[in-house]
Amino acid sequence: MGTPLFAVPILKSLYQNGFPITLVYTQPPQKSQRGQKINKSPVQGIAETLNLEFRTPIFLNDNKEEYEYLKKIDADLAIVVAYGQIIPKEFLSLTKKGFINIHASILPNWRGAAPIQRSLMNLDRQTGISIMKINEKLDTGPVCNTYKIDLDDNLNASDVAEKLSLVAAEKILDNIDDILEDKIKFFEQEHSKATYAPKINKYEGKIDWNKSAESIIGKINGLYPSPGAFFNYKGERYKILKATIGNKVGNPGEVVSDYMEIVCGNNRSIKVEKIQRQGKNVQNVGEFMLGSQIKKGTKI
Repeated sequence: MGTPLFAVPILKSLYQNGFPITLVYTQPPQKSQRGQKINKSPVQGIAETLNLEFRTPIFLNDNKEEYEYLKKIDADLAIVVAYGQIIPKEFLSLTKKGFINIHASILPNWRGAAPIQRSLMNLDRQTGISIMKINEKLDTGPVCNTYKIDLDDNLNASDVAEKLSLVAAEKILDNIDDILEDKIKFFEQEHSKATYAPKINKYEGKIDWNKSAESIIGKINGLYPSPGAFFNYKGERYKILKATIGNKVGNPGEVVSDYMEIVCGNNRSIKVEKIQRQGKNVQNVGEFMLGSQIKKGTKI
């Protein structure tokens, strides 16, 4: 049960390593914002490629048809990876060994919808994958294994998702074998230490130049590629896609070089490397500055 690109390597790994996948659940196709194009989820795409049966119910809650369908399958185990729906309590008894969730954080840190983004925005130095049993409450179930990776300022949310997905695709294989053979132990989380990762609101992307350079880099990396970290200038939105820490001083929000180095609130700066003006293509900063209204000395 999964939906985004993050779940695809895990499904492929299960398939390629000989696990019999009876059924795939994924979110229904979505209409694009502009026009009527229908976008299938990445997991639906790979399920079709691998010729796996899949289902796309709009909801599971109070859905007797899906309950009966899943009950009839009599599956050994359900693997859930960023499915996008909470699994109703009554479904959790429909497989012999329960429902296992692959969550992209070191639980109990960052329970919820946006753990990778929140971890980067919080300037964490590590994140990881937690393999846990699903229970009634979101991301509160007991954990059997956690696998950690280090973070740095060069990694954005897309990079981290790719790394964690590949770790999970490898590690889940041994975990499933051990779960099916009752060789694995699950441990309760330290609930008092829990932190939460609510869904990202696009307005969170607005950059406050009074914040430190480090926190602004965290926002740029955490919100890449969508919704993105941005500033407004003369009624237009500019999205910063990549930047590094600089050491220029000046007033917060002041452009202090011909290569778009912008002063932040802690008397440090960020050096923009990739930027996208509203309605335009992504540009490297050198190309962008050639035709831009934003020059050295501009206050943004």
